[in-house]
Amino acid sequence: MRAHELFRSMSPALAADVFVFLQKEQKPVYKAAIQGLATQRNLRSVFIERKPPNERYPWMQAALSRPISDALASHLIQGWLLGANKAMLCDFLDALEIAHEVDGTVEELPPCPPKEQIKGAVAVLLQKYPTEAVAVYLHAFRDMDSSVQWPALNEILTEMPKLQFAPREGG
Repeated sequence: MRAHELFRSMSPALAADVFVFLQKEQKPVYKAAIQGLATQRNLRSVFIERKPPNERYPWMQAALSRPISDALASHLIQGWLLGANKAMLCDFLDALEIAHEVDGTVEELPPCPPKEQIKGAVAVLLQKYPTEAVAVYLHAFRDMDSSVQWPALNEILTEMPKLQFAPREGG
């Protein structure tokens, strides 16, 4: 799933969590997102900023769900994952025995680990973290580096209903 598809598929509650985190903890990223979305729609950013959160967040989620917003959506998901979910990223990489930085980033991904090892790492995440956040992370992880393919992860994402997104109205 591409980043805009993740925004289309995630619950409004999770999207709001992403936006609240970015607004509080990564203000420049949040401001850039507002400006980018405003520019796409030929609006001034103040138009979006003045909306109350209960209107602004659904509007932002809908705007980020469009293919034209994929790069921006990817940037926001990465910011949220690396900021609010470092522990989840590190737990996954530790379970796979992949060396990583303190923030959960990896210089170069190795070839696909064995499927059973990935299943074990996924099980660790599902025990410790909200299922939807795990699903977003695993889908984003799978699609972040097109030069490295992990067929076993693709199979797991297809086989485990917990990691699939329910269809949403209008999406």
